[in-house]
Amino acid sequence: MLFSYLRRGGALLFVAAITFTLIPSGLSAAEPYDINVIVSLTGPFAFVGKGSQAGLLGVEKITNAAGGINGRPIRFVFQDDQSNPQAAVQLAGALIAKKIPVLLGPTSVAGCSAVAPLVRNGPVLYCLSPGLYPPPGSWAFSANVASKDTMAIAIRYFNLRGLRRLAMIAATDASGQDQERGIDAALALPVNAGMTLVAREHFSPGDVSVAAQIARIKAANPQVLLALSTGAAIATVLRAVHDAGLDIPVFTTNGNSTYAQMKQYAAFLPKELYFPDQPPLALNAITDKGVRAQIDLFIRTMRSMGVKPDGIPATTWDPGLLVVAALKKYGFGMTADQLKEFLSNLQDWPGAMGRYNFREVPQRGLSVQSCIITKWEPRTDWWVAVSKPAGSPL
Repeated sequence: MLFSYLRRGGALLFVAAITFTLIPSGLSAAEPYDINVIVSLTGPFAFVGKGSQAGLLGVEKITNAAGGINGRPIRFVFQDDQSNPQAAVQLAGALIAKKIPVLLGPTSVAGCSAVAPLVRNGPVLYCLSPGLYPPPGSWAFSANVASKDTMAIAIRYFNLRGLRRLAMIAATDASGQDQERGIDAALALPVNAGMTLVAREHFSPGDVSVAAQIARIKAANPQVLLALSTGAAIATVLRAVHDAGLDIPVFTTNGNSTYAQMKQYAAFLPKELYFPDQPPLALNAITDKGVRAQIDLFIRTMRSMGVKPDGIPATTWDPGLLVVAALKKYGFGMTADQLKEFLSNLQDWPGAMGRYNFREVPQRGLSVQSCIITKWEPRTDWWVAVSKPAGSPL
């Protein structure tokens, strides 16, 4: 089959060692309320998809442990699009036909872009990638700080550090193209007039080597490399950087902020690897007490599940909680119109990713103040904030 339906299967594969019960005994008699999710549990975006799944399972756990919603448990039902936009469209079409109020996912820019046209009249689509840019007032919403904004924050960070000779290698997929546009827009700003892109290279996510591209980049003598790819393809870039002896800071996307990737790629990670990251990976830069309380809850929950509380489950934690909050307000008869109204008017809502205001930032809720530049620290096996919110170096 082109895709597989995973009601719980993907979850069991990912958290096989977890022994806790998702639905407390007091709720076991009630039929769970299903919330449908499309994620990439297999294929090149599986790192992202499995982390996304873990974040939502954490929301499910704490919601049901607290009595569910009016005594009824919730259940996130996962379907695997195999990192394939066409599969995502087929899965979404079948779910939309059932008149569901909300669909969470997909996890890739290409998947979200393919599914978004299907929801012009509802239901609510909450894309789990930051690379979708829904029009204000539409039925689509997007998680995390916008990709183009994270690119601008990165350029600002390196500019303020005096590192102004940049090189870029971008994947030719939808994510890479989106991030490249973000870099170009940031470099066109007058404040970045002193920044120079000395090399621009591209590669296909399926390429087994980018040695030639990295050799050309090295010859251009940059001070920073922008490696714009998410998922398994970033390993190809980082390995080539290592093999070429290109010893400069490397910046990559927050879609690669996964502990599993850092450990798997440890042998060829650059000495300085930077990310435009989320508050849960930048604790030393968080001053908002409400946000910090939500981060602490997220971290405790992930650890109780045996899951590393890195950037990917953090991205789906808040969307899951937002849907739960709407269900608590409207009940299980919640309509897509009610959920859209709830999200569109929500202000000053503290989440693990920052403080949301959907009136100021339509369809997303998070501004550049929720993005912090982090650096991977092998000595501590975790990330550390190296900037204030919005990119000013610490």
